[in-house]
Amino acid sequence: MADDYLARIGKLIRDARRHRGWTQAQLAESLGTSQSAVNRMEKGHQNVSLEMIARIGEALDSEIISLGYSGPMHLRVVGGRPLSGSIDVKTSKNACVALLCASLLNKGRTILRRVARIEEVYRILEVLESIGVRSRWINEGNDLEIVPPMALDLDSMDEEAARRTRSVIMLLGPLMHRVDSFKLPYAGGCDLGTRTVQPHMTALRPFGLEVLATNGAYHATVDRDVSPQRPVVLTERGDTVTENALLAAARLDGETIIRNASSNYMVQDLCFFLERLGVEVEGIGTTTLRVKGRAEIDVDVDYAPSEDPVEAMSLVTAAVVTSSELTIRRAPIEFLEIELAVLAEMGLEYDSGPEYAADNGRTRLVDLTVKPSKLRSPIDKIHPLPFPGLNIDNVPFFAAIAAMAEGSTLIHDWVYENRAIYLTELNRLGAGVKLLDPHRLLVEGPTRWRASEMMCPPALRPAVVILLAMMAAEGTSVLRNVYVINRGYEALAERLNSVGAQIEIFRDI
Repeated sequence: MADDYLARIGKLIRDARRHRGWTQAQLAESLGTSQSAVNRMEKGHQNVSLEMIARIGEALDSEIISLGYSGPMHLRVVGGRPLSGSIDVKTSKNACVALLCASLLNKGRTILRRVARIEEVYRILEVLESIGVRSRWINEGNDLEIVPPMALDLDSMDEEAARRTRSVIMLLGPLMHRVDSFKLPYAGGCDLGTRTVQPHMTALRPFGLEVLATNGAYHATVDRDVSPQRPVVLTERGDTVTENALLAAARLDGETIIRNASSNYMVQDLCFFLERLGVEVEGIGTTTLRVKGRAEIDVDVDYAPSEDPVEAMSLVTAAVVTSSELTIRRAPIEFLEIELAVLAEMGLEYDSGPEYAADNGRTRLVDLTVKPSKLRSPIDKIHPLPFPGLNIDNVPFFAAIAAMAEGSTLIHDWVYENRAIYLTELNRLGAGVKLLDPHRLLVEGPTRWRASEMMCPPALRPAVVILLAMMAAEGTSVLRNVYVINRGYEALAERLNSVGAQIEIFRDI
């Protein structure tokens, strides 16, 4: 076998094993071989017979190991079907990746409950495992156990995995406590245009971290004699910027004040987790955080991140565009109130149940029942603001919703210069979306959706918007190469099918 073919087979085996929640040792025991042999197979360093591939597929109960399943994943959508019943919101993608990075602050064992089984999490886990962190899925694959090593092997970092996620930038804060110098590959992820990392550098410089970006990597050095002498003022109220500042402050012996901080959902989850580590955080939910760090953190911690408000908005949109009555359970209402207020102004009818606490004991959840409604365009434009404003990641869903409404809706996505462009792909499904400039869209409704075959946009939220619009379109649509959706959503097609959608997963053979 050619080396590249062996490497592809190895990656398929590794991904299927992780999806099952097994360690290499568990797979080896099932196959009657050694852990080192499984390790060689996964790295593409050992020939694998057809018989062995079949045995691995049987052991892992995974069709992905079957021959011909190594290509990209596609979705075939039979649209025009109403949804019904109820569907649960999964845990937050953005919180989970932040907590994975934060686990490096702790010398003890970290258990994260109901971690989202998504590609973004897998990429961060690949990076962590490559530098020596031990992780394993426990409790039938629902929870994740993380144990960091005494010393990190940063020279062995999986750069390919690191380049495929923007979340790798959040390793700057934790790593500065572990080593005096290190490098990280440039962050990747969605194609949303150029977003400067300068706010991260400005936020971390008062902690003694200097970063030089060159040759495709961030080269970081730490001056241990430097610590914040005044409040750290963030030049951008960004979520990951705030998280990096929190991660830097968490292991600083003393008090740090962070101003212009994001108070968004993933930041709050990180603050709750840091409190479990023994770090004191005042001002959670506000733009000023007062952090009393600990020079050493060595505790066994058990934490459950809250549900994802952006996934909740996705499911609300699924109900709206298919004119369905659907109950979205475990929706984090605090981070959806503005969106729901705008939708109510547009004529959406919905019921909201009593509030109850998420598993973290802090986040407020409700069960929402969305009802078929006749929508009209909003009086004002749709535009995001930092929390408690309309969430930037929820803006794209309003393109599909506006397409269902009577009238013209202006959508202003001022953060990303590329994302609005991808939403014009809705025109191929019958929508009337006009791009006014790289940040502004004019959506005319109502839309008579029609089926189409198209490539998946390379940005997560627009990709899901296209999928939801296909569910509204009579006939059969095809969405090709949906890896980007798997980055942020766990088993989305299967879960939508459970409430009445008809979405088939297939690959080219």
